[in-house]
Parts: sequence; C-alpha cells; structure tokens
Amino acid sequence: MPDFLRFRRFSLFFAVALLGVLLLTAPSAQAQGNRRVIQFTGIVASGDSLLGVPGATIYVPKAGRGTSSNAYGYFSMAVLAGDSVVIRSLGYTNQTIQIPADFQRQSYSVIIQMQEDATMLGEVRVFPYTTERDFKRAFLALQLPTERGSAAAANLNEQLMRRIFNTQPMGAVANFRQTMDRQQYDYNARQGMGPSRYSNNPLLNPFSWLQLIQQVKKGEFKKKDNDDYDY
Repeated sequence: MPDFLRFRRFSLFFAVALLGVLLLTAPSAQAQGNRRVIQFTGIVASGDSLLGVPGATIYVPKAGRGTSSNAYGYFSMAVLAGDSVVIRSLGYTNQTIQIPADFQRQSYSVIIQMQEDATMLGEVRVFPYTTERDFKRAFLALQLPTERGSAAAANLNEQLMRRIFNTQPMGAVANFRQTMDRQQYDYNARQGMGPSRYSNNPLLNPFSWLQLIQQVKKGEFKKKDNDDYDY
C-alpha cells in the first residue's frame, strides 16, 4: 500500500475518533455551562457557641478552588449550583455542604457549626537506653561528684559570699519604700509643703511677694522719729 494511502486512512481514523470524543463531552460541557453561578457566604462557628473559627478552609474538591475564613469565621466565594463544598479546620470534624442543583437565587448563606474532634494520642515514653536493664546498670554505675570541687562548694566560698554581700543591690521591699518616699516628696514639693527650688528662693515664692506688698501698704518700712540710722 502506498504511503499516501496509509496517511490518508490514518487521518480519516483520527478525525472520526476526535469527532466521537467531542460528541461525548458536549452534553456534559453544556450541562456545566448552564449551571447557575451562586455567591456562597457564611460563618464557620465553633459548636453551639457561635464563635467564629478563623483560618477554616472552604473548598470545592472537584473544581479545585476554595477560600478560607477570616478572623471572625466569615467567608465568601463563588460556586456553581450542585457543587459539594467541604469545610475543614484543625481540631474539628469535616463538614460538607451540598448546594442544591435547582437553586434559583443568586446567593446562598449558611452558618456552619463545627464539631470538635479531640484526638487523644497514645503515651510515648522516651528513654536514653534501649532497655530498662541497661538503664538500671548505668544508674547503679553512676558516680556523683564529691562536695569538694563541686559547683555547690564553690558557691559557698567565703570570699565569694562576702563580695556578693557587699555588692548586693536593694531588694524588692527597699525599692518599694524608696519609690513611695520619692513620690511623697514630689507631691509635697508640688503642693508647697516641702522643699523645692521655688520655695527655697524667696524671690520666686509668691507668698513672700504677697507678704512684702502687705508690709509696704502698712508702712512698716517708713522712717520713724525714734529710729536711728547710720549713714
């Protein structure tokens, strides 16, 4: 058989196969194209408390798209009528929401109450030895350091303790008393009942000026006949 006839027969077979595939996929594509787009919104809550679950994943497995809830458990995403939406969150059982295929409205809102899924892990005991027998043998062969030359003996050195005693800062009680005394001192100074740079200087003290004015009005500084002044 010539090569051009083989190529022609192969092209014809490929065209027929492609046409068959297109005819089979056309109804499903047409059906999916006719599905209504719905705005799916809701709140992912924790059980009956209605407290939002942040970070929960809301996705459509068949479409491979989804979103996550915000800090208040709210989410919003576009889905198609008939989609199956899965809601997941760590520590809760998975929830599945089925969008009705004949849903006619443009939005679908739900409150999803997640149920806690507490998983108790088995106890794990970790030992530095492969068997309990090896641990006992190592424990019995353990040699503890003597008091002489140990860290505890070094900390009880007389010279070290004397140096710590001389440089020891004030404790909590002394710091509290000093703070309270300082606050009382500042309060008395502001109220004019304690020493301050204003009360110590008579020129800056308004009460001293008031007393001076009253003395001038009373004439206490006028010259009197029986007063002797040295010039």
